[in-house]
Amino acid sequence: MIAVTSLLDLFDLSGRVAVVTGSGQGIGRAIAWGLADAGCDVVINARRLPDLEETAAGIEARGRHALVVAGDIRDLSEQLADRAMEHFGRIDIWVNNVGGSDDKATRALIDTPDEVFRSQLELNLTSAFQGCKAAATRMKPGSSIVNISSGAGMRGSPFTGPYAAAKAGMNNLTETLALELAPDIRVNTVAPGPVATEAFAEVLGTAGQHEAITATIPLGRMGTPDDIAGAVLYLCSDAASWVTGQLILVAGGRTQRVHHYRPRTS
Repeated sequence: MIAVTSLLDLFDLSGRVAVVTGSGQGIGRAIAWGLADAGCDVVINARRLPDLEETAAGIEARGRHALVVAGDIRDLSEQLADRAMEHFGRIDIWVNNVGGSDDKATRALIDTPDEVFRSQLELNLTSAFQGCKAAATRMKPGSSIVNISSGAGMRGSPFTGPYAAAKAGMNNLTETLALELAPDIRVNTVAPGPVATEAFAEVLGTAGQHEAITATIPLGRMGTPDDIAGAVLYLCSDAASWVTGQLILVAGGRTQRVHHYRPRTS
């Protein structure tokens, strides 16, 4: 009799431990919940404790264990990794999701203060570098790191230049680490397009702005946090065991080459 193995079994992450930074809300929360759905216990991190407590409640409602580590991820990665090892004894998955900007103003690069540029690099690139180091030095072969980048890091990005430059650096960081850590640890990137989250609304919060952006998306809608979580789950699973050093753009067909998409009319 031929034994039948389901492809879906490759997405089962039971018994594994994941660390997800920036998981208090939005995309990070969806990733944490998605990994818990697949069987992971999850270490979660963000600056606001009430947000983390809500994320933890969702993990536990899915029958998994959550470890809450509140604090600014900048220079916290080693402590976060230590807490994960102390509590769970292993790290199988690390997702560098922290990103964005403490400065919500948009401006040209030549008008950007040095301290703002430096802060963007620290939050969006240096923290990911630190997270990758903390994870890789504790992981066993077969583990996975996923960095959350942005479509902005794949093209010129007027008036959000520091953020885009940091994400472009993250894309190269992923490719370099994938080569250096192979064959033991896989490293990949997910680059979201426009996703309707709390952070996105702080920068582009009006209905008119949302409509204008949606008009540039071939699939006709803004993304959701679950759209991104699905891609992360794939990359962390054994279904992607032959995938490393890759960037998956999840943006409804909106690429760096599509700036003025117009839907068909009948």
